[in-house]
Amino acid sequence: MKQKLPIGRSDFKELREENRYFVDKSLFIKEIIAEESQVVLLPRPRRFGKTLNLSMLRHFFEKTENKEKIEKLFKGLEIEKLEEFKKHFSRYPVIFLTFKDVHALNFDHSLEKIKLLIAAEFQRHDYLLKSKVLNDFEKQNYTEIMYLKASTSKYEDSLQRLSQYLHRFHKQKPVILIDEYDSPVHTAYTEKYYKEMMTFFRNFLGAGLKDNPDILKGILTGILRITKESIFSEMNNLGVYSIMRFEYSDKFGFTEPEVFDLLKAYNIENKTGNVRKWYNGYIFGKKVIYNPWSILNFVSSVDKEFRPYWANTGSNHIIKKLIKDSPQTVKTELHDLLNNVPITKRLSESIVFDDLTENETTVYSYLLFSGYLKAFDKKHIGDEDYYKLLIPNTEVRQIFKDVIINWIDESYESYNLQIMLKALIENDPETFEEILSDFILNTISFFDLHKKRVERVYQAFVLGLLVNLSATHEVYSNKESGFGRYDISIIPKDKTKHAIIMELKTIKSSESKKTALEKALKQIEEKKYETDIKKRGIKDIKKLAVVFDGKKAWVKTSKNELRTH
Repeated sequence: MKQKLPIGRSDFKELREENRYFVDKSLFIKEIIAEESQVVLLPRPRRFGKTLNLSMLRHFFEKTENKEKIEKLFKGLEIEKLEEFKKHFSRYPVIFLTFKDVHALNFDHSLEKIKLLIAAEFQRHDYLLKSKVLNDFEKQNYTEIMYLKASTSKYEDSLQRLSQYLHRFHKQKPVILIDEYDSPVHTAYTEKYYKEMMTFFRNFLGAGLKDNPDILKGILTGILRITKESIFSEMNNLGVYSIMRFEYSDKFGFTEPEVFDLLKAYNIENKTGNVRKWYNGYIFGKKVIYNPWSILNFVSSVDKEFRPYWANTGSNHIIKKLIKDSPQTVKTELHDLLNNVPITKRLSESIVFDDLTENETTVYSYLLFSGYLKAFDKKHIGDEDYYKLLIPNTEVRQIFKDVIINWIDESYESYNLQIMLKALIENDPETFEEILSDFILNTISFFDLHKKRVERVYQAFVLGLLVNLSATHEVYSNKESGFGRYDISIIPKDKTKHAIIMELKTIKSSESKKTALEKALKQIEEKKYETDIKKRGIKDIKKLAVVFDGKKAWVKTSKNELRTH
């Protein structure tokens, strides 16, 4: 009988006691023990096993009266074979907090949830109140925190205080484990109480982790390393190991051998090719990693259909915001990524939320560390490191398309959009122009019309609409062909259909609409933009000029006349 899969299970003890399928990551414990930094931050995308790994650390390190029972959980695992197991198993007090479910519309509600979590951990160690290691004043503060009667400042100091009390009682420094430390910060950014949340966590984690003589180690997981007004400011005992580092690179997510073993165990080795296409492609250090949540859900599915399982595990609100509000270059380059064309960018391991939609380095770094991109082929240029970026797999590509399409649907009637695109590919420029003009009139307010780069704004806008053609066409932008770079090409996957080359222009004060349209068509002809498309064996190529003036648009092909509205 096949083992049950650990879908949605993140407690190591529960998973092992129920004999569910377990991918052995226990050597993670050895790496943590050998780690020289006192405090370790391990940013990884959501649903890549962070909570399960910290739960495993908790059950390994924590002193317990049920030592023999807990020891059985590690039977047969790699860590059990090592000297580190005997030396460190069940030896230390542990403080364990997970903030993964702290989501609220305002700061007060969010802080209330955080205080409840801290209070529960104090209650878990309430044996301290019966001991003589706390004086009366400390017992009073302890009780106030435990019963939610303490001031916020006492909760900010609570991590440091609890570690001090545990050290005194056990005569052994505790291990602090904090899961998804940045989850409340993400929500705070979305709901606009970011500064208040940053202030609390800077004080809470700073007091508990910075130069704290009462802790053995602190291990934190999250998605990002958040900088500026930093939670970790001046913390010189901190080691940060993002997905760009080699350390711990195979300890979160599934490696390819681990996935193949899983598929074999459930007799679906024949699905290997599509599993790789849909769910792998992440690069941690130099390891190729699969999305564990999607793999487990796929294997457990009755129909064994390939779906974007990961898309439903968290909000894509910030991704939508990035696409809508990011610099225009990002919107244009997104189309290259959707067409599997790599882009080269500088990245940063620290994220400044205040700059999230202003700085393209921050945008791409956020997308990388959140699991929406992969980075490879590092090059050192000047004093900076640059990487090639791609969407890692089919699942994430589908998420990107859905986010864009949902944004368009929210902004405009989907039915009219389909009519407009049908008119475009069926060579009906009159209908295409009419609906495009209406579309721009109703939707262009989502984009900032900076005069210096206004053509890039329109280009990004049109490319966003053309995502909807991805099932039947390939869409490219700024690609070299002939004697220059065309703005947009729409190439049918069926070579018997016609392709489209589109040149976009804005009207200058010194020219008419007719002059601008003719100038755009002339540029297509003179630059021979159709050269590369002809090499594909496509004979029918339509040339389309689109001219913009504020929130108005005009269209002309090489065979139709200028119309006015």
